[in-house]
Amino acid sequence: MQLGTVALTGAAGNIGAVVRRALRGEAEHVVLLDRVPLRPEADNEEAHTVDLRDAAAVESALAGADQVLHLGGIPDEAPLPDLLDVNVLGTHHVLEAARRTGIRRVVLAGSNRVTGFHPAGRLTGPQDPVRPDGLYGVSKAAIEALGQLYADKFGLSVICLRIGSFEPAPTEHRHLSTWLSPRDCVGFVRAALTAPESVRFATAYAVSANTRRFWELPDPAVLAYTPVDDAESHAATVPDADRPTDPTAPQAGPYAAPEFTLRHLKP
Repeated sequence: MQLGTVALTGAAGNIGAVVRRALRGEAEHVVLLDRVPLRPEADNEEAHTVDLRDAAAVESALAGADQVLHLGGIPDEAPLPDLLDVNVLGTHHVLEAARRTGIRRVVLAGSNRVTGFHPAGRLTGPQDPVRPDGLYGVSKAAIEALGQLYADKFGLSVICLRIGSFEPAPTEHRHLSTWLSPRDCVGFVRAALTAPESVRFATAYAVSANTRRFWELPDPAVLAYTPVDDAESHAATVPDADRPTDPTAPQAGPYAAPEFTLRHLKP
C-alpha cells in the first residue's frame, strides 16, 4: 500500500510533530488535525483546527483521506469523564468518519499502559489479557475495543500501536525497557499505514529493540518493521541503570501506584 492522502490527528503533539515531518516527504498529501491551530509547512500539507469531540468537524476534515493516523487525545492519567469524552468518544468520531467516508486504514495510538499490571519479568504480547495501570489505560483499552468492533462489523482495516516511552533518549530506569526512539516510532507508523489490506485488525507494541524490553515485537507478517535502536546504548547516562528490575513488580512502575490515580478521583 502506497501513501496517498494521510490524515494525522494530534499533529501538534510530541509524536505528531515528528511523524508529520516524515509523512510530508512520503505522502501525496497530509491533512493535519489538532485543537491547537497549525500552519502548513509544505505544499502538500493542509491544516484544520478541530476538536475531536465535534463529530461533524472530524468527518469534514477527514473526507478524502486514504489513511488516518489517530494520535489525538489526552496523553496521560486524568479524570475518567475527561478520558471518556476526549479519548474514547473522540476515537469513535474518527472511526465513524472513516466508515462514512470510505477511508480504508485507520491506525490508532494505543498505549503500553493497557497492560501495565503484568509483571516486569513476563514478556507480554497482544494475546495477553489487558491489565490497565490506571484510568488512562482503561481509555486506551476501550479505544482498542472500538477498533476491533469497526474492523469486525464494518470491515475497516484497523491497527493499534501500543506506544512505548517516546523520548529522544531514555532518561530513567524504566525507559531502558520501554523506550521508543523517534526513528523507530516513524518506522512503526510507516509499517502500520502501509500494511497489507488483508490485515483487518491487529494490535502491536511499538517499542525499540531494547535488551530489557517487557513486550513482544510485532509479527513481521502483520507489521513489517524491525526496530533498530536499543536503550542499552544510553545506559551510561541513565540513573541507576545497573539496578536490576524486580521481575514481580508491575511493568508500569510508578504509574501502577494508587496515588497516581487517586489524585484524579473525587475525595
